[in-house]
Amino acid sequence: MKILLKNATIVNENQIFESDLLIENDLISKIEKNISEENVDQIINASGKYLLPGIIDDQVHFREPGLTWKGDIESESRAAIAGGITSFMEQPNTVPNAVTQELLEEKYQIAAEKSFANYSFLMGGTNDNLEEVLKTNPRNVAGIKLFLGSSTGNMLVDNPETLEKIFSSTKMLIAVHCEDEATIRKNTESFKEQYGEEIPVTAHHLIRSEEACYISSSKAIELAKKTGARLHILHLSTAKEMELFRNDIPLKEKKITAEVCVHHLTFTNEDYETKGNFIKWNPAVKTQKDKDGLWEALLDDRIDVIATDHAPHTLEEKSQNYLKAPSGGPLVQHALNVMLENFKNDKISLEKIVEKMCHNPAILFQIEKRGFIKEGFKADLVLVDLNEKYTVAKENILYKCGWSPFEGTEFHSKITHTFVNGFLAFENGKVSEEKYGERLLFDR
Repeated sequence: MKILLKNATIVNENQIFESDLLIENDLISKIEKNISEENVDQIINASGKYLLPGIIDDQVHFREPGLTWKGDIESESRAAIAGGITSFMEQPNTVPNAVTQELLEEKYQIAAEKSFANYSFLMGGTNDNLEEVLKTNPRNVAGIKLFLGSSTGNMLVDNPETLEKIFSSTKMLIAVHCEDEATIRKNTESFKEQYGEEIPVTAHHLIRSEEACYISSSKAIELAKKTGARLHILHLSTAKEMELFRNDIPLKEKKITAEVCVHHLTFTNEDYETKGNFIKWNPAVKTQKDKDGLWEALLDDRIDVIATDHAPHTLEEKSQNYLKAPSGGPLVQHALNVMLENFKNDKISLEKIVEKMCHNPAILFQIEKRGFIKEGFKADLVLVDLNEKYTVAKENILYKCGWSPFEGTEFHSKITHTFVNGFLAFENGKVSEEKYGERLLFDR
């Protein structure tokens, strides 16, 4: 199968240029002007549109197995494709938690049948599964995930000895959720004394506070420096934590890396008034000062990656009071749109968006042949129209949970085509029913 994209404006490796691009089967075979149309199966006129590498989302919760009333690999990867995300890395806090090699492999088997997008699943660490963690294959598993703060099930790693052992024993990337549980508990009790069980959601960022984040992330970094571990801190949410990261060496040389999620770049605590539990995430959306600090660190390269932390819950679950409503929300379908909106508002360049959402996840996780528009690389590609408007509404939301924190938002760009391994998986609002997602491989 040969597909020719004519006159696309390609964004890749800090350049923007006009070119044709030929896809042969699952690979990008040629990038040059005036590619011959002979023996081509399909021609797509990409004039006036921008061609980006497929987005790689290094942090999602697709809820399968065990939590599939919220979402599943099929529904959420379909939404991801519609949002230009062609590869995802899913977290281990499903039910049961993915904390043995057998349970981890079961998730891969589900994805092999059900996933529209390319996939990888992180192996979960606990206080007592070091042996299982060390069996993880670096060639076909993205990394190890540790919850150093709140968690689901048995996944909170709070034993300092265990932690040091894991950090010392593996060369694989260790991705961590950093919030200090003791601080959160103390803050919760203090608000309960004031409000009883009816704590307002506006207290969320004060309960899951800057202090809770900083205590945990600074400890993790200290341990990584001591042990030489390869540490990746997920969903950073405070300006204060930004002092812990550096930008004076290339990403390839960094042993400690940082991620920010779209919601922490978008919302502040003031939005709790209107959006309530629908923007209740862990770590919490915090203040304008924090949001500004995250943007600054993203643009000066202390933060390496933009992700979603996509974590759907049902409307019913989210409609409970603050203490009962779970944290997390769906984002994969709209994350790229949000970032393109920030481009439109002169907050970030297209080249930088591509660097943080495509190139850097590929470099950081050492993903094989993805994340760039290069000849010989996998044809994971996204075509966007920066002049077409699109409003998020119930009828065009693809998440199984059926809602979005961006409902009612008008975006001034639209994703028109998404290719996964050379297959046109999404075109003009419609996701193909055929699934071409592959297991991600890693050059390690």
